[in-house]
Amino acid sequence: MLCSRKVMNFFVRKDVKRFLKRKDSDASERGKRLEDLRASLFNDLRTSEGAKRLQQRICGPTVALTFNFWVSVCIILMNKLVLGKIGFNFPILLTFIHYSLSWFLMAIMNAFSFLPASPPAKSSRFFALLTLGIVMSFSTGLANVSLKYNSVGFYQMTKIAVTPTIVLAEFVLFAKTVSFYKVLTLTIVSIGVAVATVTDLEFHLFGAIIALAWIIPSAVNKILWSNLQQQENWTALALMWKTTPLTLIFLVALMPWLDPPGALSFNWDFSNTLVIFLSAILGFLLQWSGALALGATSAVSHVVLGQFKTCVILLGGFLLFNSNPGILSICGAIIALGGMSFYTYLNMLASHQQAAKPTNRQSSFPLMKPKHNKESGDAHDGDLVMEPV
Repeated sequence: MLCSRKVMNFFVRKDVKRFLKRKDSDASERGKRLEDLRASLFNDLRTSEGAKRLQQRICGPTVALTFNFWVSVCIILMNKLVLGKIGFNFPILLTFIHYSLSWFLMAIMNAFSFLPASPPAKSSRFFALLTLGIVMSFSTGLANVSLKYNSVGFYQMTKIAVTPTIVLAEFVLFAKTVSFYKVLTLTIVSIGVAVATVTDLEFHLFGAIIALAWIIPSAVNKILWSNLQQQENWTALALMWKTTPLTLIFLVALMPWLDPPGALSFNWDFSNTLVIFLSAILGFLLQWSGALALGATSAVSHVVLGQFKTCVILLGGFLLFNSNPGILSICGAIIALGGMSFYTYLNMLASHQQAAKPTNRQSSFPLMKPKHNKESGDAHDGDLVMEPV
């Protein structure tokens, strides 16, 4: 009896040891996979090419545009609350707070090595970054000043003029043309948005002048963001990290001209400060999501997204909150949404055609076969030498 108990204890201990060993092996395997994933992520962030590929893999056009859409809706309502109901009548200072918080958050990310690497320095690149920093300060600052003095409808109406400005600027600067069908579609979208917002136009002379002055910096800002990310290995966060200090400097220069005095005498109680802080968080998310959207699509598509947002807000208020903007505005919003849908279809068709071109071009060449590396005998990506059969 004693012998059988010892034998049983031996097998039990052996099974327990085997079980515990298998558990330890599984835990170490999971830990190794997690460590490999973390190492791969940090390796991608250390180079601008790897960070650009990581951004494209994680945040495609659909994700970027959706992210930017929801943040844009939230920040317009939040900024109107800050500049209106709270009575914070300092739009340039509000923009400065937004960019200061953005720079602080990116500094924390940089301290923990989560900020993507920037491309190698070039002499021409500094001029592009300086130009982008200047137009960003004017674009965002004047947008908040326009939002302070004008209604949301007038604010959205002025965005219609940004579309032809971008098309004209891209044609002059980069010889980039737009097809007839896209021009016709964008015209229909602009007319639809104009009709949809015509009932919410509160005209203010100074606000109208600021809105007109905002159009050109806004168009140039979107063009530069899109081109720097698509033609070079810039990621959204790396470009924000380089341009935000320049933007802060020019915002300080704009404050005495466009902000009224008395910022220190504002009632900085807990509730007001919390709302301004939440607005600054949304400002960082807006800048980041806008950069992602411009890097994944184009400047014109980003403007069309803004017009889509206007129509969705108008129709959503009519369907969900029983607001009555009028049958004319509803018809205009429906026309604009139809034009945006057709514009999206044209963009998807063009992207499919561009994707098919390399396939057709490769099929016209002679049959190629990979030449293996003689030393290793293995064919790896990037080590293949193509030669005709």
